Amino acid sequence: MSENNKKVGVYICYCGGNISDHVDVEEVRNRVEKMPGVTVARTNMFMCSDPGQEMIIEDLKSDKIDRVVVASCAPSLHEATFRGAIERAGSNPFIYDHANIREQVSWVHHGETATDKATLLIAAASAKSKLLKPLEPIRVEAKKHTTVIGGGIAGIKTALDIAQKGIEVALIEKLPILGGRLNSLDRLAPFGEKASDILKELLDPVLNHNAITIHTDSKIETIKGYVGNFSLIVTKKENNKDIKLNIETGAIVMATGSVSYTPLNGEFGFGQHEQVITLQDLITLLKENKSSGSSLEVNGKRIKNMVMIHCVGSRQIPGIHQPKENGQLNEYCSRTCCAALLNAANQIREKFPETGIYEMYRDIRTYGRGQEELYEQASKNKVVFMRYEADAPPVVSESNHSEYPLKVKITDSLTFNEVMDVPADLVVLATGIEPDNVSDIASMMKLPIGTDQFLLEVHPKLRPVEFSITGIFLGGTCQAPMDTGETCNAAGAAAVKASALLSKGYIELDPFVAEVNTDKCQGHGACIEACLKEGALTLTEVKIDGKIVKKAQVTAAMCLGCGACAAVCPKKAIDINGWALKQYEDMVDAIVSDGFAV
Repeated sequence: MSENNKKVGVYICYCGGNISDHVDVEEVRNRVEKMPGVTVARTNMFMCSDPGQEMIIEDLKSDKIDRVVVASCAPSLHEATFRGAIERAGSNPFIYDHANIREQVSWVHHGETATDKATLLIAAASAKSKLLKPLEPIRVEAKKHTTVIGGGIAGIKTALDIAQKGIEVALIEKLPILGGRLNSLDRLAPFGEKASDILKELLDPVLNHNAITIHTDSKIETIKGYVGNFSLIVTKKENNKDIKLNIETGAIVMATGSVSYTPLNGEFGFGQHEQVITLQDLITLLKENKSSGSSLEVNGKRIKNMVMIHCVGSRQIPGIHQPKENGQLNEYCSRTCCAALLNAANQIREKFPETGIYEMYRDIRTYGRGQEELYEQASKNKVVFMRYEADAPPVVSESNHSEYPLKVKITDSLTFNEVMDVPADLVVLATGIEPDNVSDIASMMKLPIGTDQFLLEVHPKLRPVEFSITGIFLGGTCQAPMDTGETCNAAGAAAVKASALLSKGYIELDPFVAEVNTDKCQGHGACIEACLKEGALTLTEVKIDGKIVKKAQVTAAMCLGCGACAAVCPKKAIDINGWALKQYEDMVDAIVSDGFAV
């Protein structure tokens, strides 16, 4: 059937007012009805709803249309929804195109301008849809094996969940032992569970699971391949020797974790006064402390007054805080520090009631279940709270006549900016969370990294544990600060995604990839140089009419569908399925046409 005989159905969404508050949806529908090839034009309050989808299904089943255009919010939100509806109608899911008239129209335009632009975008999508051809997903054989990089709590939980679904797992950890940061923690906020108990509960089944192979003291050298067929070379230390391992795997989960911020020399007196320590140091002291009196003792010295300072290495402000050598500032909230500091303060006040505690903060964020109770309990335990603004309270030496080695000067906004000197035997800094440095691995796999240096997921709500590269997932504190419970939840989500991907033994990928017309291809090689994904395009030798010639060949599973190759081919021998050059030309023609645009 030629493009002139295509029957296009256009479905325009009110989006509950998100679109219709600024776009005259019914006027757009009236205009769309007059466009060439459009046989059906309908509106609905929510096209993504069941009634909205049913409109499309019924029109396809009754043969009123054979191409679908949906005009609504961003395609990333509901593209899969509408493809699924088309498939349920018995049609090919790739006969559908999308016009984004929310983010690209109603959120940036108003009145007649918005209505006109919505019409133009739908006109372009309708013109393109007439050239859409039914496509088949790319089927890739997939190894039922997952590699989890990182052996902290996130990696352990991910590995166990995947293995319990019958998929083999390789768990790779750079340190000699598993457990990550949980190894150095004691009682966890907010409910006081022992970190060692939680770790043991997860670690024992991992160590004894036949489907899990553990590689500690190991470093990843190279990662190549594509979804279903990744190949890793790993160097593992055994008996002081380096052993090379080749791991063939179907999916990869990044669970590389985080590290605690190390204060700069002189930051709140750190590195200048031995009495200034981090919260992590304090937790270690509490874990090992054998004090039996009513005051905490540290290094044989009785602690009468302790100052705890929040947000060290978090929520840093340009122009106020000193960046690290690489210029990085941690402008994000590390989220878990407040609860951890309050938890430690409660432990000390309840066990050592003669040790006074002053907590100095800009803001306190007790966001999770049971964490607000930590704050309330600290108040009952007579922890003194003092609030400062952006200017950090300086930590300085006390005079020689004082019984305290340090004092902390604070302008307390809770007492109407009264300036106070708080004497201290010990100053504890609640240091934030930073991602572990995995720039080498991220570079190998072309993984996105956010401005905060954490690994960047596709979408925090819709695809929270996926990268844009199919077959690679992430979970835990490599993507954001999380407490232990949140880390385990994220790990479980990554495990579900990886297991679902590999469960069938094959993977179906969208067919929007480069396609070579071998009759036109003359093997110039410009496409190879332009290709953004190593290995996606190659020049292969083929025999034609008794002669050996070179032709471009696409590895569909690796192709990004970016079109860089099509742009440089002098013979126009490459095009992108679903986004062909002729489709672009017809879209432009539709936009500039005076016949039906506005």
